[in-house]
Amino acid sequence: MKEKAAKIEVLNLQAELCKSLSDSKRLRIIQELREGERSVGELAEILGIKQSNTSQHLATLRKIGIISPRKAGSTVYYKLVNPKITEACDLVHEVIAEQLSESKKLSSFMQAQV
Repeated sequence: MKEKAAKIEVLNLQAELCKSLSDSKRLRIIQELREGERSVGELAEILGIKQSNTSQHLATLRKIGIISPRKAGSTVYYKLVNPKITEACDLVHEVIAEQLSESKKLSSFMQAQV
């Protein structure tokens, strides 16, 4: 019974992680951080959004343990805690690319049938 409860807890944590990645701006933050540490201001400029909005997205990613902060004076820098998150994002990207490719093939096939 404990094993089942542990599996459910892991699935709940996985759902929370996926939920935190359900915003394209957060995915862009992860993309940027794969290149290395960035400040809140740098990320805000890259994303083209206000620094306060960027901070909210960073707080979501920090809460789930994807990123960690480092303060240098009055500037806060963020980095990825575990680079495997970028591998997971890459895998999802590949799945979507395959789905789009299949969808285009199906669309072309359907058009040829008309």
